[in-house]
Amino acid sequence: MHDHRFLALGDSYTIGEGVPEQQRWPAQLVARLRADGFRITEPQIVARTGWTTDELAAAMGAAQFQPPYRLVALLIGVNNQYRGRPLDEYRDQFRNLLQRAIELAGSDPRRVLVISIPDWGVTSFAHDARHDLQSVAAQIDAFNVAAREETSARNARFVDVTGISRDPRYRHLLVADGLHPSGAQYARWVEAIAPVAAEILRRQGSANL
Repeated sequence: MHDHRFLALGDSYTIGEGVPEQQRWPAQLVARLRADGFRITEPQIVARTGWTTDELAAAMGAAQFQPPYRLVALLIGVNNQYRGRPLDEYRDQFRNLLQRAIELAGSDPRRVLVISIPDWGVTSFAHDARHDLQSVAAQIDAFNVAAREETSARNARFVDVTGISRDPRYRHLLVADGLHPSGAQYARWVEAIAPVAAEILRRQGSANL
């Protein structure tokens, strides 16, 4: 049996701004799944700090892929919100990204895992910069509603990590910039993501790809 191929698409949260490679959440997820007995490759990551939906789409056009992937993760949108880009534009571009993710997953939406946008408004960076924290939270929620609706409409999977990012027990777990999650916070994310990822892989049984 071949190892399951895993593709992670996103922005600073997926590339793990400020953390070592092994502390990125995709890397932590692979370690967790391997510990649970799954054969899975190291994650192929197409992500960069600062990317919006259209920038991720452009990068995917230039990337080299090896489909079909057994698991495709998509986490994108925080920079759309941060830059004040319209919600309707985000929904349209997210829908197109999700469709591309599904195609890379062998046209099986049940292999695609969308992860919610965390709330950067609870970080020390946001407090120090005197952002309108209530407005940030409301906008993040609206973007996540759009992403969840599009994900549900296509029968893909959705995992909410926004609550973890806001949890007083974890929201201080940040890297030196006071904005991006630390490996310790990503570990909390993986606790939420891993059971869903395992279910996706388990459902596919032992068929080779």
